[in-house]
Order: sequence, then C-alpha cells, then structure tokens
Amino acid sequence: MNVFEAIQKRLSVRSYLSNQVPSEKLDKILEAARLSPSSGNKQTWHFIVVTDQKKRKKLSLGRYSKFLAESPVVLVGCGDAEASPKWYIVNTTIALQNMVLTATSEGLGTCWIGSFNEKYVKKLLKIPERFKVIALVALGYRREKVDLESKILHSLRETKKLEKIISFEEFTNSYSKEKNP
Repeated sequence: MNVFEAIQKRLSVRSYLSNQVPSEKLDKILEAARLSPSSGNKQTWHFIVVTDQKKRKKLSLGRYSKFLAESPVVLVGCGDAEASPKWYIVNTTIALQNMVLTATSEGLGTCWIGSFNEKYVKKLLKIPERFKVIALVALGYRREKVDLESKILHSLRETKKLEKIISFEEFTNSYSKEKNP
C-alpha cells in the first residue's frame, strides 16, 4: 500500500480485537516516528508504548477514550517543551501522523485521542515535567461492529471538497482543479 492509499483508508477505529500487535509491525510503526522530520532535527519527542491492561484501563477514563481499555496498544506521544518551546507540538504531531499512516499500511487500526487529563497521564506514566502529553493513539486490529452513532455522524459530516479548504495564491482566490495548475 502506498502513502496515499494509507491516507484514504485511515479510519478512527474505536473497537478493537484482543489480538496482540506483532512486534515487527510495532517496531516498524515506532521506526516511522523516529524517521520523522523535526525542527532543527532536534527530535523533541518521546513515545511511551502502553500494553499493560491496568494502565490502558486507567488511560481510558477520558470522556471519548473508553475504548483505550480494549485496544492492545496505546501510544502516548510526548513533546519536550524545554528543548523546543516553539516547535515541540508540531514535531511530535508529525511523528504521530507517520505512526498512524504506517499502522494503516500494516493493516492496523488507530484512533487519535485528545480526551485525557494531562496531569493524570503524566503521573500514571512517570513522565518528566519538561515533557507535555500531545496525544494518545489507540493501536490494534479493528473489530467490525455496527456503530450506528458513528455512521450517522459521518453521514452528516462529510469531508469538505477541495474548493472549500484550498485557495490559489491568495486566501480569496478559490481553488479549482479545472482552472488552476
């Protein structure tokens, strides 16, 4: 699967099988983070791989993160705010997206989580003060289930057309595949 296919196939998966993620797939996903670009090549990120059931259950206490208890892996993306105060969020986010796309290409599902209490997560995982928790990512094999709420939400919120999100040369010049190079 090429990168664009992974982008097209990526879904926010909220139901997981209990199957463990093979170590070679996990290693490839982690390597994708390591190879990510960063401002000044400072690599101001740190990732915690959480597989312990009790810790995953504790991480699932956020309003929109209940399913973290069932995903076999939770990736916790942290950024070093002291090493790069201006760019640690961007650096870590780029690396997390590389991980998500690599997971998709490996046949795994993911879901990006922003619903967490940072102080709680930092205490639970013993994260040093200078690091900020950027996001949690559920990782595992997708369980097929009928999620009526999700289907309704996605039918109401379609992906915007290019013309709505892209301008050409200036913000006020609408993009069109036909009239722009």
